[in-house]
Amino acid sequence: MSNRPNEDRVGARRRKARLRDERITLVHGAGGKATHNLIEALFLEELANPLLEPLGDAALIEAGGTKLAFTTDAHVVQPLFFPGGDIGSLAVNGTVNDIAVSGARPLVLSAAFVLEEGLPVADLRRIVASMAEAAREANVVVAAGDTKVVERGRGDGLTVTTSGVGLMDERVALGDEKVRPGDKVLVSGTLGDHGMAVMIARGNLELEVEIESDSASVFPLAESLFALGDDLRWLRDPTRGGLATTLNELTEACGLCVLLEEKALPVREQVAAACEILGLDPLYVANEGKLIAVVAPDRAEDALALLRAHPLGAEAAIVGEVEPEPKGLVLLQTAFGGSRVVDMLAGDPLPRIC
Repeated sequence: MSNRPNEDRVGARRRKARLRDERITLVHGAGGKATHNLIEALFLEELANPLLEPLGDAALIEAGGTKLAFTTDAHVVQPLFFPGGDIGSLAVNGTVNDIAVSGARPLVLSAAFVLEEGLPVADLRRIVASMAEAAREANVVVAAGDTKVVERGRGDGLTVTTSGVGLMDERVALGDEKVRPGDKVLVSGTLGDHGMAVMIARGNLELEVEIESDSASVFPLAESLFALGDDLRWLRDPTRGGLATTLNELTEACGLCVLLEEKALPVREQVAAACEILGLDPLYVANEGKLIAVVAPDRAEDALALLRAHPLGAEAAIVGEVEPEPKGLVLLQTAFGGSRVVDMLAGDPLPRIC
């Protein structure tokens, strides 16, 4: 199938992107509109090439007849340790997940550590051990790496950058151009767990709720859906900006609409309560162990059964449908019978969560 429609959309997107800011702020790292403007009007403008321009979770490359997925990710989460994980396991899972939702089996990772002078060695050992455990669980190895040390006060403790390579699964060819009106939208579990776990772990909100990050490899879930073949249209892991921002990326790319059902959205009671106190919407809160799937309408129940057959997908749900109009929008059918537009994240409510 020709990629020309995608190229046309990319060209239009690049013409619209404008970076008017003179300095970088935290909002540029939130995963919403400011992040997209930064990526499209600066990085994509300067580094444009056919591998980068789709702006997927991984670049799809071919070498010697072998199709691979390649991705990279930087991790700046604060605090370094949080309920359900730490920066080490998060780095592995985040990179593995970007490969998995691209339709590939993760194979190997690399890891680069920027250490701040004064970081306790015991903390570093704990983080690296956690990374090793997460890699074993995801059936990957950290095959290469690098270490740098910066002066005290200039490194925020620790940052980790990971890259990964995966082998494309021949059963699927995912892409926003595959999405059709009538397709169903599924999520593999509850929304917002990771972002709220990290926010509460910072200790300055005085909220007495227990929430654990969902940080985990979603490859077992993705692999189960690969059996759907061409009926699996599109996958993504809703990290920064949450479900809402990720689906806005989809509707912008495919020129269709997604209609979500509020009553169908799985959100833990503790997460919903914490979000309500903080004035946040769980739709915009980051996840690190969930995926979104768009599948053909007559295979939606099959997809749901495949997800629920795995412990990580026990709370999977069909949450919406792709509609032809209004183009480029995400709408939410509320519990009261009305509907509202769910726009891309515009502010920076949850900085430094991944």
